[in-house]
Amino acid sequence: MKLVKEAQVSEDLQYHLDENLALAENVFRAGSTKYFSMFNEVRALAEAGCIELNEDDKMFIFETEIGEMGHYKGELVHLDFPIPEAGELDEAEYRGQKVKLNKPQRGGSKKFFVYTRDPKSGNVRKVSFGAKSGGGKLAVKLKDKEARKNFATRHDCENKTDKTKASYWSCRLPRYAQALGLSQTGARWW
Repeated sequence: MKLVKEAQVSEDLQYHLDENLALAENVFRAGSTKYFSMFNEVRALAEAGCIELNEDDKMFIFETEIGEMGHYKGELVHLDFPIPEAGELDEAEYRGQKVKLNKPQRGGSKKFFVYTRDPKSGNVRKVSFGAKSGGGKLAVKLKDKEARKNFATRHDCENKTDKTKASYWSCRLPRYAQALGLSQTGARWW
């Protein structure tokens, strides 16, 4: 992101601009007041046409309500900021082994796999995705914008919402690129 018009910005946002940090790299603790105020400040600047955003930052600002507040069960809560219910952790047990939920990893019967909780049964499932045996020439082409767009169109990525399906994780692979040792982070298929 970068300023395209003269505007007054906070010291916090100026640091992000100077260091060329995306909103996903927010330096404040997730859930803190400053974390949310960063999104609100950028949203206001974007709506005023004072700041140019990259694709990921556009998604945060124009497709989510992160930083905004709403009422839920009589309490004021932050929107688009998931907080686990009591007892819902990012760890679970799968076949007697402690596993992390919703954190894709390399390996398994296909190129990648992830453990996730099936919302219908409450059971932990292992979802394998990607090409079999590592894919050979079927490489993940995160740097090629046209290939990303074609993939998203072919697989209807915008409508994939079931975490128990391989298609959901394949469509969101760029989000986990760094953790998986892939070449580019933060890109979206669509």
